[in-house]
Amino acid sequence: MRQGDVEDLWEHLHWLVVLHQQGSFSKAAARLGVSKASMSQHIADLEKSAGIMLVQRTTRSATLTDAGRQLVESMRGAFEQIATGFANVRDLAGAPRGFLRVTAPVAFARQQLVPRLPDFLRRYPQVQIELDMSDRVRPLAQEGFDIAVRHTSAPPETHVAWTLAATRTLLVASRSYLRARGTPHAPQALAQHACLHYPRVQGTPTWTFVPMIAGAEAGHADPVTVPVAGPLAVNNSEALRDAAIEGLGIALLPDFSAQSALETGRLVEVLPEWRATGAFGDWLYAIRPYSAHASRVSQIFVDYLRETFSEGFESKPPTLL
Repeated sequence: MRQGDVEDLWEHLHWLVVLHQQGSFSKAAARLGVSKASMSQHIADLEKSAGIMLVQRTTRSATLTDAGRQLVESMRGAFEQIATGFANVRDLAGAPRGFLRVTAPVAFARQQLVPRLPDFLRRYPQVQIELDMSDRVRPLAQEGFDIAVRHTSAPPETHVAWTLAATRTLLVASRSYLRARGTPHAPQALAQHACLHYPRVQGTPTWTFVPMIAGAEAGHADPVTVPVAGPLAVNNSEALRDAAIEGLGIALLPDFSAQSALETGRLVEVLPEWRATGAFGDWLYAIRPYSAHASRVSQIFVDYLRETFSEGFESKPPTLL
């Protein structure tokens, strides 16, 4: 095989890997900075050289055939070694530079992460970020993400994880709702209220609470579980927050979703002497796929997240109800 043919083969194979990660010719071409036509031609040339179809094409997506997946899987270790070696050399340079793919939950990204990105990008003008906002848990390595923010009680053991902040789940309502319907003083009273909830399982939704004593959770108190019902269930905490602000009912929210509305008085906390459990995660983590080497750009981004979220989401609401 001639030298030029070998160089072309490496390029074609790399493009096949990117196509597998992105799932469509359009997205793969955008990631590589080439035209869709060029992307398609490279893959066609690779299939011609291999003598077998590697990609199953549709109008909207591109999935690898069994032969294509086998080829990509056989190259995984080699490309990871190349990427690690190049990252090690590039990290010797002065200013951090590079492209970073990040995924984060929609509500958290909109309310907390996006407002903090301008400062990071001004600090590191040679870094580019592509942010995917999705509540679906994405397979990071397979879909080409460098960093994910996860709101959970425990990070996956198969990934490298950094703690960003502790979070609390808060029960909140608008002043207008509480004036009209009254303020509940015990979890059991919620059964008589309009409750806005995040749907997770079929059947009657429930909220579970444990009492707090002098600012700390009662160590041996039995939890109280209450069936709830209301006019709206939605799988996005930002939408629940907005519905609560409009007076539709009492909502259970992560503190990072409730923070701004509590500070401006659009919402107030309900049952502050009780702590909700099991509804949302207890921590925010930054995670990355496991590898022996983390790129410099990934590490400075994680360090920035740990710095900027270190104080958590404690709100300072108005005291007058």
